[in-house]
Amino acid sequence: MFTNVIRELHPGCGLKWKSVLQGCKMRNLKLLKSLRSSELQGPGSPQCFAVRADTGSLLVASHYSITEYDPRTGQVVTEASLTAEGFLPEDGSGVVVGLQDLAELESACLATAGGDVVLFNLNTCQLECFGSVDSGLTSMSWSPDEELVVLTTGQETIIMMTKDFEPITEVGIHQDDFGEGKFITVGWGKKETQFHGSEGKQAQTHMYQNPAAVWDDRRPRVTWRGDGQLFAVSAICLQTGARKVRVWNREGVLQATSEPINGLEQALCWKPSGSLIASTQRHPNKHSVVFMEKNGLLHGDFTLPFSKDQSKVKDLLWNSDSTILAVWLEDIHLKCLHAVSAVQLWMVGNYHWYLKQSLDFGRDSQKAPACVCWDPERPLRLHVMTRSWTSITYDWGYTTERSPGLDAADNANVAVIDGDKILVTTFRQCVVPPPMCSFELQLASPVNQVTFLCQPQRTNQLAALTSDGQISVYSQGGLYNVSLKLLEGIVTVLQEEPLALRQLLWLEDELFVGVSCGLLPTSSTILMLRSSQDQEKYGVKYSVKNHVKSITLQKKICYFLHFCVDCPKPSVEDWRDSSGCSINFPVPCVQTALCSISGEECLLGLTDRSHLYAGDTELASNISSFAVCNDFLLITTHSHTCRCLQLSMLSVKGLQAALASDGGQNDETLRRVERGSRIVTVVPQDTRVILQMPRGNLETVHHRALLLAQLRKWLDSLRFRDAFECMRKLRINLNFIYDHNPKIFLENIETVITQLNSINHINLFLTELKEEDTTSSMYPRPESSPVQIQPVPGQKKVDVVCDALRSTMESMDPNRFFLPILTAHVKKTVPELEIALQKVHELRGETPGAVSAEEALKYLLFLVNVNDLYDHSLGTYDFDLVLMVAEKSQKDPKEYLPFLNMLKSLEPNYQRYTIDKHLKRYRKALHHLSKCGEEHFLEALQLVKEQKLYSEALRLYTTDSPHYKALSCAYAQHLVEQQQAEQAGLLLWRCREPAGALQAFASSSSWRNAICVAQQIPLPPDQLALLARDLDCEEAILALITGAVWEEALRLIYMHNRQDITETNLKPALLDGNDNSTAFLEAQVATFTRHRARLAVVREQKEKARLDMLDCPDAELYSEASSVMTGSKYSHSNSRISSRSSKNRRKAERKKLSLKEGSPMEDRALMYALGEIITTVDKMRVHNLLKALVLFQFDKQAEKLQLAYEEALQTMEAAVPEVWPEGLQNSQAPVNTIQPNFNTHTYIYACFTLVLAPPKMRNGVKWKLTVVT
Repeated sequence: MFTNVIRELHPGCGLKWKSVLQGCKMRNLKLLKSLRSSELQGPGSPQCFAVRADTGSLLVASHYSITEYDPRTGQVVTEASLTAEGFLPEDGSGVVVGLQDLAELESACLATAGGDVVLFNLNTCQLECFGSVDSGLTSMSWSPDEELVVLTTGQETIIMMTKDFEPITEVGIHQDDFGEGKFITVGWGKKETQFHGSEGKQAQTHMYQNPAAVWDDRRPRVTWRGDGQLFAVSAICLQTGARKVRVWNREGVLQATSEPINGLEQALCWKPSGSLIASTQRHPNKHSVVFMEKNGLLHGDFTLPFSKDQSKVKDLLWNSDSTILAVWLEDIHLKCLHAVSAVQLWMVGNYHWYLKQSLDFGRDSQKAPACVCWDPERPLRLHVMTRSWTSITYDWGYTTERSPGLDAADNANVAVIDGDKILVTTFRQCVVPPPMCSFELQLASPVNQVTFLCQPQRTNQLAALTSDGQISVYSQGGLYNVSLKLLEGIVTVLQEEPLALRQLLWLEDELFVGVSCGLLPTSSTILMLRSSQDQEKYGVKYSVKNHVKSITLQKKICYFLHFCVDCPKPSVEDWRDSSGCSINFPVPCVQTALCSISGEECLLGLTDRSHLYAGDTELASNISSFAVCNDFLLITTHSHTCRCLQLSMLSVKGLQAALASDGGQNDETLRRVERGSRIVTVVPQDTRVILQMPRGNLETVHHRALLLAQLRKWLDSLRFRDAFECMRKLRINLNFIYDHNPKIFLENIETVITQLNSINHINLFLTELKEEDTTSSMYPRPESSPVQIQPVPGQKKVDVVCDALRSTMESMDPNRFFLPILTAHVKKTVPELEIALQKVHELRGETPGAVSAEEALKYLLFLVNVNDLYDHSLGTYDFDLVLMVAEKSQKDPKEYLPFLNMLKSLEPNYQRYTIDKHLKRYRKALHHLSKCGEEHFLEALQLVKEQKLYSEALRLYTTDSPHYKALSCAYAQHLVEQQQAEQAGLLLWRCREPAGALQAFASSSSWRNAICVAQQIPLPPDQLALLARDLDCEEAILALITGAVWEEALRLIYMHNRQDITETNLKPALLDGNDNSTAFLEAQVATFTRHRARLAVVREQKEKARLDMLDCPDAELYSEASSVMTGSKYSHSNSRISSRSSKNRRKAERKKLSLKEGSPMEDRALMYALGEIITTVDKMRVHNLLKALVLFQFDKQAEKLQLAYEEALQTMEAAVPEVWPEGLQNSQAPVNTIQPNFNTHTYIYACFTLVLAPPKMRNGVKWKLTVVT
């Protein structure tokens, strides 16, 4: 039994918890597939190992030969003997110290300890020696760009050569100088005065370095930086016997020497994308990996999980993208009980190093790795060659181990592997930034895989597969008890090699399913594991993906199989969709998920190149992560967005279109996130999405789509309190409670009030009400949702809700809900402040269970401005209420008490008049003032004149009263001032003021009413005749002025001696006519210019098309075909149009001449429009207007008009040859007479022909005035 060590952390809760540390990903390394090949056999054992980047085959050098081997086929591609050529001794004692694939030369370069540098041609299998060093070679290392090679010799020197093996320099490894990067001392204190740690100052006087370990091979190690500008050499110092690291540049110049590091070991590897050099150091009490900068100073470390005398680190290897550091361990003592021979994969995040995978190769020395290297092209592919010539290729992928539950019992667990510990975070309870966690699970061996139980309500239980083949099962307590305990049942997996079992899935309490390698390299075996150790095997190709009741197998990571475990006998079959088609991906996917799209089961897959597929359909190509939760697909993209799409509302094509769109302004499915964000998990039956930023910090976001879907679900099920609390916390506009379904809301008003059960919450809801429909603006409805119709048409939403809530609260408990009732009155579109104040005033008596009047007034003052409330209280004419409001305000009693005392001393009607006038409620003031008697009529008349309340005033007095007559006269005077003399005459006529009425009618030219009033007076016959003549001539003059007949109007003015009309009507009409003519000319010229430019473009396009047609080999055929088509078109049109009326024929003609760009007759339409403009401008009556303007000394206006008209005529006359060229005019015979056989076809042809003729301009008309120019 394992001993469980569980550490629980404080579950600090919060919407967002950001870590300030850098770069952690809550992801594990998952073995996607492994390829094991043991067909290669040979004498001796492998010594050096390389991977061909172009073919993926392996280059293996042994004591006797060099071999190119393809592990996928198990075939030897090429092979050459090193002993036959004399490069290695035949007794097998030779050593190959370096091997490098040179893709450009299609060769492999190897170096032997004897000193030979040999090139192996991979095409001809020929070996060629390019040089030899007498003292022998200890290492060979090529630069990343394969332009330089560094050799270390037996004489402790470094030889640098080009790729053509031309020597560049040779220097000694051991240099007394520090290098060009030597530190400069500025004299800030002495070494003796500095702090020296726990060892004390005495340690500085005894700087003794332990020599290298006994097992150190004492060979130099060379490693290059990723850009090839620097390389580092680790060698044994001749004086101290300890290792020292020196950094050299590309020219072979020493840059820096490492500080003395006691216990530094042989492993050395420069991080490709960084400035750190990794090595290992043995301390008195631990063994650690240390990092050095390029200046030789230490910069960080982490401790290896074993004692210092247990294992030795043979090598360190960074993968190509610097995300994984492989630590290659070997036994120090083969007889040790806890001997280790393994390869460990480490990842860093938030300055914490995680041991993600540990490949335990056991105690058999033949199964131990002889060579280990990363693939140069695929960063997550690791190659291992054992001493028994077995090659194993591991393809890794990143995965987030999250609990698969979809119910509220699932704690949204995420498990992170860290060596022999599992760091578990329960995101339903808390958000803990890595490397911290909610609790830890301590195991006896390093963990390789973690899986959660796939059973509803029990998905918090997890199982762990460790490197020794043990499966440990942990269960979790109650909902809030996050600790786990180890169960009794432990499954042991027998494995002959590391990670013999992958894709572990926990289906039932005692049933596990996994995949192991098959007998052939291209086959795999499904294992059904039970606690009784029984294992059932079913052969299938490649790897596994999970489903609850059946298991989906991904064959070649492209095609899928169903492994049915519920059948009497488990079976494997092709997985097909509802139409019977096989489900497959076009490319391999590293992450898959099962979902339902529009009710049909579908499989989603994400490739390592960010392509998302639904079956064989590509949905998007910029996806960084995705997760399926309930009915939603959540994704993050490389464009820094998080999308949340409801799968039941979309088809596969709809999903594809949604992911391709940028989203609208209020698109609830789209949310901007920080660059590089990834989804960690989604809390089931909740609105929380956990994202991890590139810095490593976690953020909890409530995605709008998830949130609104949950709110809609709550509101439909009448869970108003849950919806309200969520909306209040997450700042969703509370209008959504009503806008989602107004009918349901109004039908369940009492339920809403009962569930909210809080005065403050009801008040908050009321105060946020506004007329905007949030389901149309802020939170648009899903396309499939029906549009909700307002249940009370014609009324404003705020008024409907306020009235409904107020009436319900008054019927339930008016005393308890008194404050919300006040809010409902105040919040209406027209606030009912007087009613609210009156209700507050009524509280001055003792009312059991109700708030006090002071408290209610204080609340009302919180809602309404104190000055507005004071004015409204004054408008109630209740001085007790006014005093109560004034006392709660900050007004000075010296300001309002004298005014109130003055009001109290007035007669009631005059008092209310004074109050209303003070509040500027003039209509009410007039109403009260009209009741104050005769002595206040003049004051009322003055108020009417000031505020223009004539109509209201007339309604307050009887028609036979003198006040009515006085008001009518005042009103008539006002109407005359407003140029409404005829209406003024009507008022005066009906109130028996005929003289004033006659004058008003005469001034308004209302001759009929004027004659009637004149006869009513009555006027003498001579005056009546004179009045009739005056009225008649005035009407005639005004008609002539309106028709712009200036000279005739002027003649009548002087004939009837009505010079007053000149000032009142003629001159303003002249200026208006000038302005209108000028504006009309500008508009016509602008339109003419635009049509003229467009005509040139159309003609150019048609000419180009004609020339293109002539260049075509089939031009004659096209010409004939177009003629036939044209003729048939007109013939068809003739047959239809012949039966039409002349009006319809003209309409059809106008449709032919369309100015729409691209229409067939656009050029003819433009010519017709240009001709119409010329004709219209040419016929303008400018001459008479110019003469009238000059007569009344409007010279500037006349000059401007004459100039504009002249320029317009010149522009149009100059354009005639361009618009109607001679060739075009002569190409058609003029139509002068109608032929006897005239028909519709002839008529349309004649119309088109007339368009080709230019308009005739009146060049002989003299319109200009000499006095103006």
